[in-house]
Amino acid sequence: MQRFFDILFSAIAIAILSPVLLLVILVLRLTGEGEVFYLQQRVGKGGNLFGVFKFATMVKNSSSMGTGFITTRNDPRVLPVGRFLRKTKLNELPQIFNIFIGDMSIVGPRPQVSRHFEIYSDEVKTELNKIRPGLTGIGSIVFRDEESVLERNKNLTYEECYAGLIAPYKGQLELWYIKHRTIGLYFTLIFLTAWVVFFPNTSTRLSMFPDLPTPPPELNL
Repeated sequence: MQRFFDILFSAIAIAILSPVLLLVILVLRLTGEGEVFYLQQRVGKGGNLFGVFKFATMVKNSSSMGTGFITTRNDPRVLPVGRFLRKTKLNELPQIFNIFIGDMSIVGPRPQVSRHFEIYSDEVKTELNKIRPGLTGIGSIVFRDEESVLERNKNLTYEECYAGLIAPYKGQLELWYIKHRTIGLYFTLIFLTAWVVFFPNTSTRLSMFPDLPTPPPELNL
């Protein structure tokens, strides 16, 4: 049933959002480095790698500079228009094509690069391999402003903060989602994703699910 809605909603989104996609493409052509799309290899269902489509928001070869695959607040590698695209999540829009062709679902655990996927425990990796990754999900909603977590823990390196604080709790959230996965939760998380885009400072993202795993205090979520 979820796959049916994935195909339906992604097809509708492609049709409705085509003008927005074309506008972003034009703006990136005029203001960026000439790159419009960024294809990044992520771990999908069954542990197979697939290419995630995104609008280019950072300078070329950014993954080999600075903090690598981790993006920090006011990251100098982010292009001016890219900053707006990332804040509004418009940079993720091309993933509707990943959803349509079946690489991803609208809702599910966010696909990770191999390096970050391997940080998860064996239990988390086993469960994640069973389902399609998603455009949004409980982990994405809770960690919508992941850069602020990195900013608040300056006593740690970026890799230490991600591996020691963010990834373990994000893994717990993804296990929670897999355990509670229903079509009702699918629609709830779609609604909640739209809600936090318009009201990013709301605490609703946590209070709606009182049985979520308790985050470590260092995250300050």
